[in-house]
Amino acid sequence: MTDFDDIRPYRDDEVAPVLARIVKDPELQTAVAALKFPTLTKLLPWLMRPLVAMKLKSQLAGIETVHSLQELVSHYLHAMLEKKSNGVTASGLEKLDRNQAYLFVSNHRDIAMDPAMVNYVLFQNQFQTLQIAIGDNLLTKPYVSDLMRLNKSFIVNRSAKAPREKLKAAKYLSSYIHHALCEQKSNVWVAQREGRAKDGRDKTNSAVVGMFALSRPKTQSLGDYLAELKIVPVSISYEWDPCDLAKSRELYVLKTEGSYQKGEHEDVASIAAGINGHKGRIHLSFGDVIQGDFKGTDEVAAEIDRQVLKNYVLHPSNCLAFQLLTGTVPAVGVGENDQPFNPADYPTEHAELQRRIAGLNDEQRDLLLGIYANPVQAKLSES
Repeated sequence: MTDFDDIRPYRDDEVAPVLARIVKDPELQTAVAALKFPTLTKLLPWLMRPLVAMKLKSQLAGIETVHSLQELVSHYLHAMLEKKSNGVTASGLEKLDRNQAYLFVSNHRDIAMDPAMVNYVLFQNQFQTLQIAIGDNLLTKPYVSDLMRLNKSFIVNRSAKAPREKLKAAKYLSSYIHHALCEQKSNVWVAQREGRAKDGRDKTNSAVVGMFALSRPKTQSLGDYLAELKIVPVSISYEWDPCDLAKSRELYVLKTEGSYQKGEHEDVASIAAGINGHKGRIHLSFGDVIQGDFKGTDEVAAEIDRQVLKNYVLHPSNCLAFQLLTGTVPAVGVGENDQPFNPADYPTEHAELQRRIAGLNDEQRDLLLGIYANPVQAKLSES
């Protein structure tokens, strides 16, 4: 593993010393205090930081392996979902073998919650947890990097600028993913594209598939190599997006001004909003292992897109947004059981959607509605 020491997740023997280090980090103490006790932290930061440090030290006592840490994380994630969601459901896991390692490629709507939800569902169903690809652009603070790598994340180099440097980083990442899957027999999660689908249009970047294939021996066909990786598309659908207003604002600025300058810690704020915001019902659909005699990465990306769209579960919020945007009731099904959509059945959801668009100008209103409506449009276009 020494070849990958700079990007790999932490090992069991590293857990205790890393935890001891981050508990002492003043920035982490302040962040946790501000999250739990915002008013007191503003008034008495000097008091709250040592209290938080004591609490963290107590909670993390005895945690010496990655598994024991993930059990603790699962406990807190479960408690958060009890408060911030209306339940998590999943389909398609019966097609998968718990003794196999898979490369899960999902649509990307939420920075932290997407891999967390895949991990949570796997953990709850006795599958091994994931190694998670995370961009170095999100690791703006040392304690964030430590926390991610403790939770089985590996680092994707997105800071490389020169073409040769970017290619070298991509080959290195490709080698690590192949190593994790085929030698460590570990499940891996990668988003289908860099950056979230802020407009609700889920499309795989063929460059991501190309990166997977950079480790392919010249004598091996693309189809055979990808079969080794066992790629499984995953469709994640949230009834409500806690970041919908922020996303629509970014889309509006991009549309009206031609560019959008992200704030220094904006991604960290999005992570917090995604975790703390109400998500309603959440469904994960696990697709079929991708197989075929693919001629190129575009064909593979198209197959991932086909499965993500086919298996995507629509919520009433999606269909109500489509109705508000187009003036027509979509002829699609909602929920895991694909029930016919009747807008009269969802007055509460309609009121919530109206609350979210209240006060927006027409353009931003339509952009926010599009975040929910575009999956419906995609389904209708395919039918």
